[in-house]
Amino acid sequence: EDIAAAFEENFNVLFPGGRGKLSLTDPDAPLTSGVAIHAQPLGKKVGALTLLSGGERSLAALAFLFAVFRARPSPFYVLDEVEAALDDANLRRFIRLVGTLRESSQLVIVTHQQQTMEAADVLYGVTMEPGESSMVLSKRMSRISV
Repeated sequence: EDIAAAFEENFNVLFPGGRGKLSLTDPDAPLTSGVAIHAQPLGKKVGALTLLSGGERSLAALAFLFAVFRARPSPFYVLDEVEAALDDANLRRFIRLVGTLRESSQLVIVTHQQQTMEAADVLYGVTMEPGESSMVLSKRMSRISV
């Protein structure tokens, strides 16, 4: 129930005006039941997740993953290229979703997406000058309020 409630909230962040719902495939056996994900972005009639675009499926999966994170919190999470399939509009929505965990957890996101890096508090990278060994760099990003 906690995960289902968090999924609905996350889905609304990622798909404003859409409807997302989780249900157990066998409610009488919750420990062995599967989970059915119902996802309907605003303006679409979707009978199955396979009818969503690749980016929409990625966002629905991230809504579920973040619902688990919010229902059973941890001090930190490591995400590796989870937003690689997203276009710019969906990437901005993903970054809003990441913001929902900022107060309670630390996130380490491995990415090549510039927008995700711009939303970070700290950037870490590895560089290597010709003829030298690799070196780890870090840069704390300062927030500028306008």
